[in-house]
Amino acid sequence: VRWCLVLALLPLLPGGLGKPTARQERARQHEDRPGFQYDHEAFLGKEEARSFDQLSPEESREKLGKIVDRIDDNKDGYLTTEELKNWIKRVQKRYIYENVAKVWKDYDLNKDDKIAWEEYKQATYGYYL
Repeated sequence: VRWCLVLALLPLLPGGLGKPTARQERARQHEDRPGFQYDHEAFLGKEEARSFDQLSPEESREKLGKIVDRIDDNKDGYLTTEELKNWIKRVQKRYIYENVAKVWKDYDLNKDDKIAWEEYKQATYGYYL
């Protein structure tokens, strides 16, 4: 059931739930590893992950439940590996498009929606040239 994923991810939320279980302890150890933030961002997206860090455990649970509903493409109440893979691909694609849009503004110096070689060189190597 989709709530199984929510329950599995609850230990990763700020504050966790009550007395830690062995599973929660393993999750907390995972948080300390360099890959935790990467996993967090891969699942939620960079901006969304940042917003989760600011939520209370109750708000995180509610928001995570809504995300799980969005991941369940066929709305059968279960998440498959394929649905999770598709979700992560969508999140990563959205991040790439957002990042390109942000960087584009820095490189398109004359704001003509094109990046000329001179603009690229100036934005990349500016003070070296």
